This record gives sequence, structure tokens and C-alpha cells, in this order.
Amino acid sequence: MTESEYHQLADETLQKIEAILDDTDADVDYDRVSGGVLEIRFRDKSVIVINKQTPMRELWIAAKAGGYHYAWKDGAWHNTREGGEFLADLSRFASAQAGETINF
Repeated sequence: MTESEYHQLADETLQKIEAILDDTDADVDYDRVSGGVLEIRFRDKSVIVINKQTPMRELWIAAKAGGYHYAWKDGAWHNTREGGEFLADLSRFASAQAGETINF
């Protein structure tokens, strides 16, 4: 994957997350920070940080549950160790931190 393709896929994913957060009734807030970082803040003051890792061509999630790396494979972002899908994992992490269901 070229760097340009990576940025397009990663940015589309971050935009999708933002659109879902805009439409949710969950008590969360988010900010896009410079350098391809998206911070999702929860009522209990916890945060999930999603960031682009351009040199690795990955997306990373830092949540209460831990830190996870995702690479593009077979049309989706997959956990580089456990194989879980990015949006499904993010849904699980965000729901746990929000105390309510959030589906990405």
C-alpha cells in the first residue's frame, strides 16, 4: 500500500468514527488533534486515543482495555496480533468506557 492509499483509508475510517459519534446519543465528546489523532472523551473522564501510524501503515487504539495496532488486510483494519476487526473492537472498548452501547 502506498502512503497516499494509507492516508485515504485511515482518514476515511476516522471520518466514519466522527460521523457516528455526531449521531450517537451516548455521552461522549471527541476532538481531532493534529497529526491524525482522534481523542474520544467519556463521562468518567477516560479517553480513547486513535492515531495514525504512517511509518507502519497502521491505526492504533489506546483505551482502558490496552493498546492495539491495526493493519489493513482483506478490506478492513485488523488487529496485528489477535486478528480482531478495528471497528468491532472500538465498539467494544467505547461501550465499556461509556457504560452504554456504541456501535461503529
